[in-house]
Parts: sequence; C-alpha cells; structure tokens
Amino acid sequence: MTLILTGSPTRYGEDRFTEDNGFLATVRASIPLRPRVLLVSAAPDDEAFTESVLAGMSLCIRNSGIDPSKITMLDRRNCGCAAELVAQAHWIVLCGGHVPTQNRFLHEIHLKELLHNFRGLVMGCSAGSMNCADMVYSHPELPGEAADPSYKRWFKGLGLTKLRIIPHYYQVRDAVIDGQRLFEDIIFPDSYSHSFYTFPDGGYIVSRSGRETLYGTAWEISGGAMRQISNENQVYTFMNVVFISPHFPQTYSHFCAALKRNGANVLGIADTPWGALNDELRGSLSDYYQVRNLEDYEEVYRAVAWFAHKWGHIDWIESNNEYWLEQDARLRTDFNVNSGIKLDSIDGIKEKSEMKKYYAAGGIPTARQIKAAEGLEAVRAFARKTGYPIIAKPDNGVGASGTFKMHSDQELEAWFGEHASNYGAFVVEEFITGLLTSYDAIYNSAGEPLFESMGVYPTPIMDIVHGNLDSCYYVERDVPAALSRIGRRTVKAFGIKSRFVHLEFFKLDRDREGLGKRGDFVGLEVNMRPAGGYTPDMMNFAHSTDVFQIWADMVTFDSRRKGSGEQYWCAYASRRDCYRYVNSHEDILANFGAGVYSPTDPALGICMCQRMPDALSDALGNQVYMARFSSRKDIQPFFDFVCRRA
Repeated sequence: MTLILTGSPTRYGEDRFTEDNGFLATVRASIPLRPRVLLVSAAPDDEAFTESVLAGMSLCIRNSGIDPSKITMLDRRNCGCAAELVAQAHWIVLCGGHVPTQNRFLHEIHLKELLHNFRGLVMGCSAGSMNCADMVYSHPELPGEAADPSYKRWFKGLGLTKLRIIPHYYQVRDAVIDGQRLFEDIIFPDSYSHSFYTFPDGGYIVSRSGRETLYGTAWEISGGAMRQISNENQVYTFMNVVFISPHFPQTYSHFCAALKRNGANVLGIADTPWGALNDELRGSLSDYYQVRNLEDYEEVYRAVAWFAHKWGHIDWIESNNEYWLEQDARLRTDFNVNSGIKLDSIDGIKEKSEMKKYYAAGGIPTARQIKAAEGLEAVRAFARKTGYPIIAKPDNGVGASGTFKMHSDQELEAWFGEHASNYGAFVVEEFITGLLTSYDAIYNSAGEPLFESMGVYPTPIMDIVHGNLDSCYYVERDVPAALSRIGRRTVKAFGIKSRFVHLEFFKLDRDREGLGKRGDFVGLEVNMRPAGGYTPDMMNFAHSTDVFQIWADMVTFDSRRKGSGEQYWCAYASRRDCYRYVNSHEDILANFGAGVYSPTDPALGICMCQRMPDALSDALGNQVYMARFSSRKDIQPFFDFVCRRA
C-alpha cells in the first residue's frame, strides 16, 4: 500500500491537483492508467454535502489528466457494500470534513480491517489524513467544541501511520475557537506529550514500504513549541537512525550529515566526549549518547533503549564498520529492526569459511580453502594439491591483520608450532596470483545496485602491512562489465540488500584450472561496509558524485537521487613517517597541485591531502595524497614521485 497524507490535493481556489513538490507525479506513479476510485465520505448522512464532494473531486481528478474508469462515493447509502467496493478499488480517497463524524463511520464499516490486504493507493484529505493515524488527534474545530469539557480529542484511527497532522496551515494558523487560539492555547499544550506536523495545502506525506517522507514546507509541533523542518521543494523523512561510532573513521560524519539533510533523526553512540566530535558531526546528530566502552554490549543496548524511549521506534542501526558488524546485527535482532543483517545470517559474512558456501551457491569461483583446525597433516596434504605458497588468515578477521604466507612444509610446521594455542581460529587458502580489485557498490532493499565502482590495488594489502610498504592504489573511471556481472552475482548469492559493500576479487594473471582464464575475476572476500580509509572520498572524486549522500538516500528513500558528473581515475599514494623521501610535500603540490598539474582543467591533480588516523596507518600509511587524472597512464608517475625514497 502507498499512503498519501495531505490537507488538500489542490492549492486554494484551484480545481486540479497541484504539481508543486511533485504531488501530481507521486499520485500518477501510484495508480494504474484507468483507476477505479473510491471516495469515502466524512459526512455519510449528509447527501447534499457528499454529492458536492463527489462532483468536486471528480472534476479535480479529470482536470489533472487522470482518466478514471469509475469513481464511487462510499456513504450511508451503500455502506453495506463497503467490502466489495474496497476490494475493487485501485485508489481510495478519504475525504475531508468533520474528524469525529468520519471516524465513527470508518469504524462502522470496519475500514481498518478491509484495508489489511489493500495494495493500492490510499490518499487522505484533511480529516481523512487525520483519521489515518493509529491514535487520532481531533482538535476542536466547530464553535462550542473548545468550550465543551466533554469534547474528546483522541480516537482510535485506521492505524496506517503514527504521524498526526494539522492540515491547512495557512488557513488555521491564527484561528480562534470559543475565544481560544487554536495553536497557542490548544495544540501547543497538547504537544507536550505528542508531536504533530503541520503544512499548507500543496505539502504532503508519503508512506511506502515502512518509509515516511514529507514534501514541501512544514513545521513540527512538540514540547509546546513549533519549529520549521523543511521548505518548499525540500523533503523530510521520518526516520530514527542509530549510528554506532559515527566519529571513526572521521569521514563517517559525512554519512550522518547526509542523513540529516534528508530529515532523519541521527542518533549517535560512541565512547568519545561530545566536545571531541567534529563540527559537522555535532551539527548532524539529533541526539548523542556517550558510553564508557563500545565493547560493552549491555551499555550500548541501554543507549539504544534510551533512544527508543525518547524518539520512538528505531528504523535503522548501522556503523558501516566491519569491527562492529556483529554487534550491529545483535542490536537489530534485539530491537526488531528489519533494515539490515541480523544475528541469524551474520556468520556467512563474518567467517571466511562460511563465505565459501555462498560463493559456491552463486557459482562464483574462489580459492580452495581448508580449516586449520583439521590439523597439520590435513593442511600439508592440502598444500600438496594446491602447491605453495599458501595463506593462513583468521576465519573471523578484518583486512590483512594476522595473515601469513608460507612457502614450504617447513614454514607450515613452524607456523603450527607458533600458533599451537589458536591455529583452530584460522583458515588456509591456496595463493592466487593476479591483480587485486574491488567491487564497491550501494544496493537498495530490492537488491538492485544504486552505485558501482571499481578499486585496483597493485600491491596486495597483506604485502603492504607485512613489508611496511607505501600504499598505492586507485579507483577506476569505469566498472568493467565482467566485474559488474560477478559483483552482482555475489551480492545475489549473499542476499545483500540495503548496504554499502566492498567485495574483493582477484583478476587472474594466468589460466588456473578450476578458477578461470587469464583476466577472469575470482572471489576473494566480502565486506559488508564501505572500503576503508578515504576510499569513499576517492569514489566521489573519480565519479564526480557523493557516495555519502547516495547511501543516505538509500537509507531514507530506498532510491538514488544524486547523479554523477565527469568520470576520472583517482589515485591514492601514501607515505610513512619512518621513511625519508626524495620529494618534499611542497614538491608534490608544485607538480600535482590542482590548477598546477593541468592549468586547462583545474579538476585534475591533487584533490585531497590528509593525515591518516593512526589506527588505519598500518595498511594505508601516515600521510595521504589523492589525485585525479584523465588517463590511467598518469597514475604510475604520480606513485613514483610521491613514494620515491631518499
């Protein structure tokens, strides 16, 4: 079901649906070409009023370019056929009028139950929108109601939304009823326990697939005060998003800022004092809970529980961080948050041995593997089949940490001796030679890609970590069709939805039996989070876009709203503090600085230079330079210039 809540689908005095804020387009997208329309009266016993509403709404529908196959008014005269009429309708309009009067009629015809399996469009107008709430707020409207101590302001509604609206903002903002100001004397005091949303005609709320989005100028009334939350041609989404550790890596504040721009309540949990957060993050968080230790699940659980108590149901829990992946899943499970991975499916994306099963199910070639827990002799026999070298790495681990390469039986025996107490936590794989690449993508809830990118890592991360080498890699301008195909197959095999993912593949440098031909892609590892360090920024530079915003749009709208511009290669070169280099920082900027490297195209050259946080420096270096190029051939000279040691 699609639900639209509005005060009036027309601007004041007009006889057609407004196109402002995309209203007419939203309606058209939610109905078939010749819809059967059912209007539900707010005055079922007033035939004259009901007939005038039928005539007026029919005129508006047709004047808006919509050609209905049938328009029917449901009132007292035909209420015995309510079930049949609802079942036949594509589009149900809950008409405006007196809220309590319509509310009684809706319950008499059992509309809430009749809508249980409805798959079309329900559109509320004024009183109709107000009656869609689970608990309806019916402020006094007619003379005598404000002065009547027995007048009831709360009713059970249709339960289609938890939102309560005050329609027709410009018409009612200064209204006085029985000597009382509608807003200051009636609605504001009632808002200490409840929140209301008010907007002028032309604004509206759409609820679809659990997401509620407001379009146009609007205000929230809560705690006895009113604040504007959006302007004309803007959107505001009603979501509570808990972001775990939003301060690390430091660029993750961009995710929170993008969510905030989309109107989400961003609720941060971290172990850092509020004052230590950067300005962007502090400005993006609607609330913040500092814990003593993020490793303490009970403490983090209490933080989420506090947010749920204060802000209502939690719609999304995310860290975008591999380290907290299991904790995120546990929190989603405990708080019944259905927008991400839960505990029942976490093993397949955390344990490398479990990943193999999903790769196999998707027909994706991967390196052969054995669990070290099977013992030295079994692993030695495995190595005879695959040949040396072989790789041992933690079954549940992040990046290249704890990874070992062995070239002989003697080294294998030595490794088992050194890991006598914990070798069972490792898996052993055949060593594949080729170019390490990544498929980076953002997927919606239907498992469809909203964004795709390719990373190329000429020196494997394992070699960089163990050899204390400088880190150099780049983001490709385009994603090869073969990588896109195998990336999408992998996503489907793992059942990935509503995530930013970083999937690693080897591009074979020679034919390998059982894996593929030279140039084929072979699955290495899935990571259910964005690529590390400043790689998301590199994607922005390469594709002239904003992946932080694309991710936030996926979360809040389940769609992509940010486009892409000119396409480039973006290269990353880092230095380590422990080495001396031939060319100085000033030399790098003088040769590759923006506007210097290419005076005719100032978009080329250095686009970012930054210190890498110490926690990430083992794999990514200490001082980082990123540059954008229009040709792949310019990348290696940039690497050489930055990383040439003295």
